[in-house]
Amino acid sequence: MTKYDYLIVGSGLYGSTFAYFAHKAGKNCLVIDKRPQVGGNVYCEKIEGINVHKYGAHIFHTSNKKVWDLVNSIVPFNRYTNSPIANWKGELYNLPFNMNTFYQMWGVRTPAEAKAKIDEQKAEAIAALNDREPANLEEQALCLVGKDIFHKLIKEYTEKQWGRPCSELPAFIIKRLPLRFTYDNNYFNDSYQGIPVGGYNKLIDRLLKGVDIRTSCDFFEGYASNWNETADNLVYTGPIDRFFNYKYGHLKYRTIHFDTEILDTPNYQGNAVVNYTDSETPYTRIIEHKHFETFGNTVYDNTKTVISKEFSEEWTLGKEEFYPVNDEENNQLYNKYKELTKSEPKVIFGGRLAEYKYYDMAPIIEKVMEVAKKEFSGNH
Repeated sequence: MTKYDYLIVGSGLYGSTFAYFAHKAGKNCLVIDKRPQVGGNVYCEKIEGINVHKYGAHIFHTSNKKVWDLVNSIVPFNRYTNSPIANWKGELYNLPFNMNTFYQMWGVRTPAEAKAKIDEQKAEAIAALNDREPANLEEQALCLVGKDIFHKLIKEYTEKQWGRPCSELPAFIIKRLPLRFTYDNNYFNDSYQGIPVGGYNKLIDRLLKGVDIRTSCDFFEGYASNWNETADNLVYTGPIDRFFNYKYGHLKYRTIHFDTEILDTPNYQGNAVVNYTDSETPYTRIIEHKHFETFGNTVYDNTKTVISKEFSEEWTLGKEEFYPVNDEENNQLYNKYKELTKSEPKVIFGGRLAEYKYYDMAPIIEKVMEVAKKEFSGNH
């Protein structure tokens, strides 16, 4: 049996990118994944000729030219620009908060008018605190953007996402709420953004080219107790508490489920992402997947479309772990697990679940580039 240099647990972006650099450095790798396919949460399922983001919308964005050049050297990226819409009880607003939003909210046309309106509402909220600091997310957001934007575009959406009232959520969840006094619906400020041409599977498949892969393979059912018989080193991207057999208890997450439908219409909502910011609508947003890769009137070339309604819910054991609940209690628990990693010199813990930290895609690649540079210095 082959002894590998690295056993990589998880074929998401962290594991696949590490495998890419390891293979390039002449290392022998085995990547395993408990799912029946590779790609982790960026995996796309082809439905009616449309790449469906099976585990939620993934939009690649970065200002790091090295990261952008790397991914584009592997697969070209398209020109997709994230410009979500918010739907509050049938009223439509552009996101992020910009002059289009302010015009839709109040009919103001100039930055000075918009600033005056927001400053007036912020001042009301700050005065109501009587010289104390905001005690919760609701007070924090009111002080940052005022009552109108908060009540229509933040409050009920956030409560659906977190499953509890804004008045019970900690203020640190929203450290800042960017307000843009230009007519600019581009959600990200980054220099580069897009989607891989042909979908994320193409990126993952090319990252893993030449690497041994086993899918439907659970680390904890075949390798956990004796992985060092398979490889000299381990790269682990799964939940850190699971690795240490929940020694200190379970870390908490929020999870999501998706209701995906095929519709007999070529263009359902005219945009990839529409957030539903009212509490009456049970889902947080609808993704119409074809808009990630088809633009203008080419959306009509395919007479069908695929949408996913996204529902946020409490995580329980057995459900997918999506968002770490980085409150004080869980961060302290994570730090106890992190301390245990020091006794595992042959294991690299990386990614959202192993580091108990939400990551966008580009920072994951940037992180792996740094890890690989250390790990394979002199090899590439």
